[in-house]
Amino acid sequence: MSRLITAIEIDGAGGHPGAWRGPEVDPGAILTGSLALRAVQRAEAAGIDIATFVDTLEAPVDAAGAVSVRLDALGLAARIAPATSRIGLLPTITVTHTEPFHVQASVATLDYVSSGRGGWVADVSTSAAAAAVIGRREPAPAADLWREARYVVDVSRRLWDSWDDDAIIRDAPTGRFIDRDRLHYVNYESPTFTIKGPSIVPRPPQGHPVTAVRVNTPEALEAAGDAELVLLPGAENLAERVRAATRSDGAEPAAGSGGPRVLVSVGVLLDEDAAAAEARAEGGSFDYIGGVEGLAALVREWQRAGVDGVHFRPASLELDVPAIADRLLPLLQASKSERVVTLRSRLGLGRPANRYAEGAR
Repeated sequence: MSRLITAIEIDGAGGHPGAWRGPEVDPGAILTGSLALRAVQRAEAAGIDIATFVDTLEAPVDAAGAVSVRLDALGLAARIAPATSRIGLLPTITVTHTEPFHVQASVATLDYVSSGRGGWVADVSTSAAAAAVIGRREPAPAADLWREARYVVDVSRRLWDSWDDDAIIRDAPTGRFIDRDRLHYVNYESPTFTIKGPSIVPRPPQGHPVTAVRVNTPEALEAAGDAELVLLPGAENLAERVRAATRSDGAEPAAGSGGPRVLVSVGVLLDEDAAAAEARAEGGSFDYIGGVEGLAALVREWQRAGVDGVHFRPASLELDVPAIADRLLPLLQASKSERVVTLRSRLGLGRPANRYAEGAR
């Protein structure tokens, strides 16, 4: 089997809505970012490849027993980047109601802050609640929004290419900081937006930061071919869904990718004591509840079904991330990189050539 790619999800105190109430959790640490930072550092030390960060545009529900606030995923990833050195960082960015030019600039900036470990999980919002919070336009059908999201992914890559890698010359004697001939206008038009460019951020360290899509709807599946990383929630009919997610339907794969890497995304609650696990799971929904040996056996089955890796959604950052890092990964014998490399190289993705550079024309 090929090398197993591993990832964890950061969502408040964990995927269980009541995770923040556990005696092991300092609820205040959720809003300082220290809870998430500790989880990501544990994951990185164990050799996990990627941390993803949940986000939505909807205002949090003000309900008793629920955490009614959430840190911005992109800001949290930027907070964690300087305190880590090897793990990839992929915040969720909802492109609906969001200016594409600002999206690409933010992701490019994260790639600089993380020294080539940045990326994003592209998402859309069909909800009236999110539209009301933003106040810019009415909700639209999912098919229309994912079609728009594909344009956003495309123009983002073009804007990342709008600077040649050597556009910054820093020529003090002549007072020239940038070679303006090495900046390019993209002149992009889609049905919902137009962008002239170039970007305000130089070409990112990875060329193109890693773009991921969570395929949780048929409409999202249409965008999977534009991604370098595909997250498939749940393990049901996995082999069939992997084939569907990797089909190209005539589209060109993302530059330098050779096709997307596919990860099965599973909610996990790990406890060897069955009664304790069931008690902790009450009020939540998970794909796997039990001990690490059983989960390791399932992961090997998923690999045989064709996935490239696993995206773990831990019930509790404080309880389940240490179990994944210290007890599960050794069973999976996932290779651990001690070198500081870009996320693209860690995933076996090449660095894309710049479509506008002289040699590419």
